[in-house]
Formats: sequence, structure tokens, C-alpha cells
Amino acid sequence: MRRGRSRFAAALLAVLLLLGCWLAGPAAAVAGPVDWQEVEAGPEGRQWWDAGSLRFDREGRLSVLSRFQPAAAADAPEDARPPVGQLYVMQLDCDEELYRDTAVNGLPRWGAPWQPAAGDNLTIRVLHAACDAARRPQESDATA
Repeated sequence: MRRGRSRFAAALLAVLLLLGCWLAGPAAAVAGPVDWQEVEAGPEGRQWWDAGSLRFDREGRLSVLSRFQPAAAADAPEDARPPVGQLYVMQLDCDEELYRDTAVNGLPRWGAPWQPAAGDNLTIRVLHAACDAARRPQESDATA
């Protein structure tokens, strides 16, 4: 009886692993290339946003993938590697010019507070560029 349970457990595990691999496979194929758009750099560093990631939620807020690279230290040698950047999923309130980081480097930030974008030069540039790009298709649809 024990041997039968062991075989059943092994077969079930194999089926679950195959099912997991099969389900995970298409997700990688669906992910397309990113379309990074750089905003004007500032003394704090450089920032890009992905034009292919723009999505509106039910409340009309925009979500965008963003990449930030801090500026190199002033005393860093010229041949030094650039500082490591971070990836953000930002939620934007285009009308109020507010943002919040809902994920940083793939880790969710539950309950992240809304912040004014005006105090951060790179963030306000990302907000304006992403919101303008997201509104463009809607405006052209309305005029058609």
C-alpha cells in the first residue's frame, strides 16, 4: 500500500511540474520588447519610461514601467561602471500630477502613498511624457 502511495505521489508531482512548465511557457512568449523613452536627464540621474507598458485602471489612473539610474558620484573615476539603477511600476494620476511606486525592482509596495510629482524633476518629466502619450490614442479615437 505504501509503495502505491509513493508512486501516486511521484506521478502527481510529475504531472504538476509539467503543467507548471506548460503554463509558464506562454507567459515568456507574450512579454514583448520594451520601448524605453528617456526623459531629459537631471543632476540626480537619468530616467526612462516604457511606452509599451502604459495601462489605465478602472479609476482612470495610468500605470507605467519606469527605469531610474542615479548620477555617478562626482569623485568617481571616468572608467567606473555606472551606478546600478532601479525598475519601478508607477501609478500616475495625470490630472492631479500625483504618483506612487506600486512596485520597485519587482517587489510590490502595498499601500504606497500618493506623492506630488512636482518636487522631483525626473518624475514630473516621466508623468508628463507618459500621460501625453497615453492620451494621444484616446484623442485620435474620439476625433475619428
